[in-house]
Amino acid sequence: MKRALVIGSSGGIGEALMASLQQRGYDVTGLSRRADGLDLTSEASIETTLGQLQGQFDTVLVATGVLSGGPRGPEKTLKALNGDALAAQFAINAIGPILVLKHAARLLPRNRRVVFAALSARVGSIGDNALGGWYSYRASKAALNQLLHTASIELARTHRHAICVALHPGTVATPFTRNYPDHQTITPQQAADNLLAVTDQLTVQDTGQFFDWAGKHVPW
Repeated sequence: MKRALVIGSSGGIGEALMASLQQRGYDVTGLSRRADGLDLTSEASIETTLGQLQGQFDTVLVATGVLSGGPRGPEKTLKALNGDALAAQFAINAIGPILVLKHAARLLPRNRRVVFAALSARVGSIGDNALGGWYSYRASKAALNQLLHTASIELARTHRHAICVALHPGTVATPFTRNYPDHQTITPQQAADNLLAVTDQLTVQDTGQFFDWAGKHVPW
């Protein structure tokens, strides 16, 4: 039986990913702050929590993220930038996921296909940015993309069948996005099914890339 690990399993998308993977016959392990005390802002917490896991996983999905590091929401102007809020965004959206990969690497098989994917966002694309604003969220997701791309190069040296990618799930109807009713949304279950359909089609040639929910490349 294939095994999957979902980080952020208590969130909207994470919970839906758990359900979809179980329906596909996976043995699924979920980890979250709410249920397991996993704190993505603490490497010690990540190391301790992941250190309790044994065996290997065929799929590892990091379904975490925060839209705003402060009470005012995403910044629309330079004047709204706050250093602490910016750092908080990086801690959760970029640093946390790559530290998960650091400490989950021992759980990835070397002799067969394995997928490590983290949720990014289209607004993290520098090439696709025509509107500006949302400084912290854009920058933290762009940083995540670079970290994953860089890690994919190193991972390929020891895990020849590994696929390490960033995924854009679309705008999903969760508490994460409820303050932005002007965005057309899909349900968490639709997002989960879309994302797994994409990961199903990935090959080792796709490692280090950035894909949207439909399997299309997103520009860096």
